[in-house]
Amino acid sequence: MATEKFELIVIGAGPGGYVAAIRASQLGMKVACVDRRSTLGGTCLNEGCIPSKALLNASEQFAKIKDGTLSNLGIDVGTPRLDLSRMQASKDDIVSSLTSGINFLFKKNNVIRLQGTARIHEAGFVSLVDGPDNGSYQGDRILIATGSHASSLPNVKIDEKRIVSSTGALELAKLPKKLVVIGAGYIGLELGTVWARLGSEVEVIEFLPRILPGIDEEVAKKFMAIAKRQGLKFRVRTAVKSAKTCKTGVSLTVAPADGGDEEQINADVALVSVGRHPAINGLGLEEVGVALSDRGRIKVDSRFETSVEGIFAIGDVIDGPMLAHKAEEDGVAAVELMAGVAGHVDYDAVPGIVYTSPEVATLGKSEEALKSEGTTYVKGVFPFQANSRAKAVGHTDGLVKILACAKTDRVLGVHIIGHEAGTVIHECATAMAFGASAEDIARTCHGHPTLNEAVKEAALAVDGRAIHI
Repeated sequence: MATEKFELIVIGAGPGGYVAAIRASQLGMKVACVDRRSTLGGTCLNEGCIPSKALLNASEQFAKIKDGTLSNLGIDVGTPRLDLSRMQASKDDIVSSLTSGINFLFKKNNVIRLQGTARIHEAGFVSLVDGPDNGSYQGDRILIATGSHASSLPNVKIDEKRIVSSTGALELAKLPKKLVVIGAGYIGLELGTVWARLGSEVEVIEFLPRILPGIDEEVAKKFMAIAKRQGLKFRVRTAVKSAKTCKTGVSLTVAPADGGDEEQINADVALVSVGRHPAINGLGLEEVGVALSDRGRIKVDSRFETSVEGIFAIGDVIDGPMLAHKAEEDGVAAVELMAGVAGHVDYDAVPGIVYTSPEVATLGKSEEALKSEGTTYVKGVFPFQANSRAKAVGHTDGLVKILACAKTDRVLGVHIIGHEAGTVIHECATAMAFGASAEDIARTCHGHPTLNEAVKEAALAVDGRAIHI
């Protein structure tokens, strides 16, 4: 039987892969998209971004009743009762709806869907096993978009029951009395927040002296103070030496990061959230000669092409932040460049968002980064406590912080902690994409009353002329 041939074979149907496949088809290519799962959407839709946001929303509604927030507004609904199985079922329905939606988009855009575990056995050829579409397929170009897996620690074995990754933490059938979160990054804090709202005692253990590594330190400190008020406990500068399952749950051995006496911590469940690593094992990259970096990511050039002609890579498997929206931008740019269209990704304007309450959103350079590189800057800060919309909706925690070049006034970084920060920051992303100055934002009319007025005020504060503080 003849090997079916495509102009592009995309390996991986996560946000980067499926978006790349659709865009390539729009550009006139014959495209196949391969994934090992029976459902599309990759980690993000199946066991990451979407289910976690569904549980974050559900847990926030539960907390509003439990802590009296709704009662303070004159809405009395009694004592809430948690039905975790129904909450999980609602989350699963949301995931199912979105993954089936990608099926529709594939059909609409004439993308051929193939299911199986892919391996590149020579440049231009992909073989599939362990799926209904087993066989060999030929592609003029191959695009690797396989995403990433959760990392672990020595002496900490993830079983997705007692010692869980984000995947297991999203599927817990019983509310843990105590949850230990190992790692104070985006994922750990989001999932820790979910279970704390629902009633678990949550303790976060971080090796570094601070939480949210890489995020502007002032904002991270502010968030930590808010999270403590919400009931989360933190141990920073603490190393997890081991974690073992036992009859009652998990026993963790911890010690000061710089050395010292060990201590035992017991919990019902331990969530390991210490980062992610590229999902490239089994692809056959070494055999075909695809070069990797010292960090184990695939090396690509400015056109997303690897060291092997005709093989490309995007998203979590290459350098850059492991974010779904970054992978999407990579995918679109990569296939546009293949088609001779001007594809581009501005990596200085990729937002990072922590979907806690309040949310944390970051864009561009932090103060620490600017100081490290010797860039002189001016800072404008405006608190949501002074924003009328924030007061009206009862979300006054947080601030907007804008960092602008001292010489040119060009916006170099924006950092927000507050209600809907992940939405608010996107006006700044647009502004930065067009090289805006703080003055440009300050001179732009903002509707009243909106949370975005805090952005305008922070821009005014860069020049020392904020109105409402």
